[in-house]
Amino acid sequence: MVHIDEEALRSSLQRLREAAFDADVVAVLKRTVNAVNDVFAYSGAGIMFITESGHLAYVAASDEDGRQLEEAQAAAGQGPCYDSYVYAREIVTSDLRTDDRWPALTTQLPAQVRAVAGIPLLLSGSPVGTLNVYYDQPAEWDDSDIQALRGYSGLIAEILATALAAQDRGTVAEQLQYALDYRVVIERAIGYLMGAHGLAATTAFNLLRKQARDSRRRVADVAAEVLGGSTGPDADQIRDRHSPGRALSEAT
Repeated sequence: MVHIDEEALRSSLQRLREAAFDADVVAVLKRTVNAVNDVFAYSGAGIMFITESGHLAYVAASDEDGRQLEEAQAAAGQGPCYDSYVYAREIVTSDLRTDDRWPALTTQLPAQVRAVAGIPLLLSGSPVGTLNVYYDQPAEWDDSDIQALRGYSGLIAEILATALAAQDRGTVAEQLQYALDYRVVIERAIGYLMGAHGLAATTAFNLLRKQARDSRRRVADVAAEVLGGSTGPDADQIRDRHSPGRALSEAT
């Protein structure tokens, strides 16, 4: 059953678009996540950006549970929003507490988070982060939800593109530029590890992140090292993380 009001969606996006450049980027992003809830009655929403270390860090959240959901995924290094970023597509779960794709996340969730949807934020065709929404009870996501969330993610991309083009570029713009500049080399390193060791994409990405963290370098530098024939993640790490049943599922 379609339950998203298309006219409400268009009206909300238009109001946000008209006001988008009257405030700083972070303020507009906060306004956007609040609008998602106000118009469509999700329980909460948030936005996460990728950092140099390969972590998704929250930028804006509509409520405390939404903030805790984003922080829990960042701490666990897995979740629907991480998968949405890595695979550059929508990832949904009808009940995060009973979903076995992200076992390390379950114990860290706030009590009010159940159904979750992650939508990639794309700039120049590459993901730089995710838009995330949740319900406080189990729920199925239909096509109208996904289309509405794509509309908001497209608006966010417009705002971010303007931030990148501005001459007075702040921290958010610098973070976005890094994500764009190095996404290709990270994707290639992920593909190499998948092909060479039979890993799922999220497992390969987490190996790059761990190596970057352990060596205190950027994940893009580790990715370039892997592609250049240097060590990258070592064989022991690969064996430990690729034991039966440990690879993350790619299915939505």
